[in-house]
Amino acid sequence: MTTLRLGLARGGLEIKQFLRSRESVIFTLFFPLLLLVIFGSVFDAEIAPGVSFTQYFAAGMIAAGLLTTGFQSLAIQIPMEREKGILKRLRGTPMPRTAYFIGKVVMVLAIGAAETVVLLVTAAAFYDLPLPATTAKWATFAWVAVLGISACTLCGIAFSSLARSGRGAPAIVTPVALVLQFISGVFFQYTSLPDWMRSIASLFPLKWMTQGMRSVFLPDSFAAREVGGSWALGHVAVALGAWVVIGLALCIFTFRWTDRG
Repeated sequence: MTTLRLGLARGGLEIKQFLRSRESVIFTLFFPLLLLVIFGSVFDAEIAPGVSFTQYFAAGMIAAGLLTTGFQSLAIQIPMEREKGILKRLRGTPMPRTAYFIGKVVMVLAIGAAETVVLLVTAAAFYDLPLPATTAKWATFAWVAVLGISACTLCGIAFSSLARSGRGAPAIVTPVALVLQFISGVFFQYTSLPDWMRSIASLFPLKWMTQGMRSVFLPDSFAAREVGGSWALGHVAVALGAWVVIGLALCIFTFRWTDRG
């Protein structure tokens, strides 16, 4: 079998393992949905003519869902596999090492797509989130989602090497993911945040993912309320593309198959 076919087979196994873990399913799939329901039910005031906070939050939550699936889940899951010796045993098999990472990517893409569909359907059905009306909007949604989840996946694999144990991984990863969501325009309107906070957020991919998603789901008139007075999709593409390259480099140089010591 080729490396790709082995990776796809590994991806099917990863999806089965994910779905059999109730904690992973609830945290990755249903926690973003729960936040959408709570915030959508509590905050319904308009932040601009024809734009409610619920619509703003839903666009950001779709980006945050991709962060949860790509970054947070892998940065927690891989250290647990490393601690249990699963990675060490896999490295000792004839399976190419690349197939392991292909399997992870397949799992992230499948779960990320399912989560995005659930959030889109819920937000459109109950919270008046307008779906893209043009092919160009859907195209923007596609490349922002693909670049965003790619960057988050690679960063999650790289970040997994920081945890000293599988049990300690959630304590390291979860605060990072939550802080990024708070400062990147998910829970609060981005332009209302302090300048120093926006400067920090602009260094990480989630800020650019939320900005790209707002350009898809919010009216074009809202672009004037962005920091630069426009959606700046060129900057979004460059930033996310740069993080894909950075994440890949970090994976190559930092990934560990065994625990420290």
